[in-house]
Amino acid sequence: MNEDALDKAFKEAVEAVNRYTDPLPADVLLRMYAYFKIANKNFANPGSRKPLINAFKTNALFQARNVSETDAKKNYIALVKKYILDSKDKK
Repeated sequence: MNEDALDKAFKEAVEAVNRYTDPLPADVLLRMYAYFKIANKNFANPGSRKPLINAFKTNALFQARNVSETDAKKNYIALVKKYILDSKDKK
């Protein structure tokens, strides 16, 4: 997949997440969060008002620290496909 196609697929995946209203497992949300932040080169500290949530987000980012921007986009897209797009097909 070339870079333009990857960027388009990533943008579509983000839009799918923004439209999705069903609950997702917390571990999936945290991985999506980390991949999204890496893909967007946003390494700012988590901004939740709850310290425990910030700790989970920080841990997710730490676990994904060696993931490249390209791989973060691919991983994010894969999670969206598995948990959001494919789940619609099963309903």
